[in-house]
Amino acid sequence: MEKSQAIRQLSALAQDGRLSVFRLLVKTGKKGLRAGEIARKLKVAPNTLSAQFGVLSNAGLLSSRRDGRSIIYTVNFDAMGSLLVFLMEDCCEGRPEICAPVADAARCIASCKTGTVQ
Repeated sequence: MEKSQAIRQLSALAQDGRLSVFRLLVKTGKKGLRAGEIARKLKVAPNTLSAQFGVLSNAGLLSSRRDGRSIIYTVNFDAMGSLLVFLMEDCCEGRPEICAPVADAARCIASCKTGTVQ
């Protein structure tokens, strides 16, 4: 991952509303949520969410798909994993036990993406 992409993604997450959307969608996993359901769960006006979806999507952190008249948003788990790897590069001065929690999280990300649970 290039540094500029990491900065774009971290900037997208560096706002309370967008971070809440992202975390909710991470919890939801690969099935995603309809925009209206996200608005209800977070108690946010739909027009506010549109802007948040735009920023997160432009950063490559969200994907969307149509389901009838609804749009379903999901986390781009590949992008999330790449960002975590970028942040952890050259970590721990050769002490892998320090990075173990992050490695476990990366395995969880892979599980969410494939729909399996480890």
